[in-house]
Amino acid sequence: MTNAQLILDTAIAASRTGGAILRRYFEEGVTMRNKSGDGGKSYDLVSDADEESEQVIASIIRETFPDHELLGEESLQGGDVDSEHLWIIDPLDGTNNFAHRIEHFAVSIGYYENGQAKAGAIYNPIHDDLYTTVHGQGAFRNGQRVCVSSTDQLGQAMIGCGFYYDRGSMMQATLAAIEECFSHNIHGIRRFGTASLDLCMVGCGKLEGFFEYNLSPWDFAAGSLFVTEAGGQITDARAGTLPMSSTSVVASNSHLHSALTEITQRHHP
Repeated sequence: MTNAQLILDTAIAASRTGGAILRRYFEEGVTMRNKSGDGGKSYDLVSDADEESEQVIASIIRETFPDHELLGEESLQGGDVDSEHLWIIDPLDGTNNFAHRIEHFAVSIGYYENGQAKAGAIYNPIHDDLYTTVHGQGAFRNGQRVCVSSTDQLGQAMIGCGFYYDRGSMMQATLAAIEECFSHNIHGIRRFGTASLDLCMVGCGKLEGFFEYNLSPWDFAAGSLFVTEAGGQITDARAGTLPMSSTSVVASNSHLHSALTEITQRHHP
């Protein structure tokens, strides 16, 4: 990989700088608006915080790697996913939490080389929690190496989930999968509203699994590598390889992956 330490250092610097912007807006107040204008869904939100964070993150990356491609949730959606060097940026993952002053949101930055995840940084600026990973070097929370749980029984698992903005068939599919999970006497379901941090929870062994039926690349670009480097497994809901596009996502501690994807595949919308 192109200078792995420089890549990681840049991701960390960008995530911390973007996170500082989010924290400032969070503390001073911010006006949210519909992402698609007046005709958009009232719960699909964006703010000046997202946009300013993304601009600063992009500037930091371009200063060090001017020839690299960038893909992001706000103004960078035209990025070439087939580029040799690709940075995938979510300047504010957990926008609805942010809007409601829930201190659970993050900046997520993943670096891909020839289509393969190579490094990532995910940062919660309110709790100063930094999750980092480099391909082949493990997963770390605040500098301490982490690993997935060893639980191998679904009945002993805590499962995370997410809901896409669709409130029709996709929501019903998610609820049906949750109901089947409960039929296996799992310990519980948790819905925290920030996919990147949910994936980190799987990597840290706090959740045995996580699923959502529609996520964008910037939601899972860094978190997917964090999961695998922590010893876990991540696929789409039908147990297939994740594409570089919007997709369903299932992450687990590996031991429970087959059991979890059997459920998510059965209810896939």
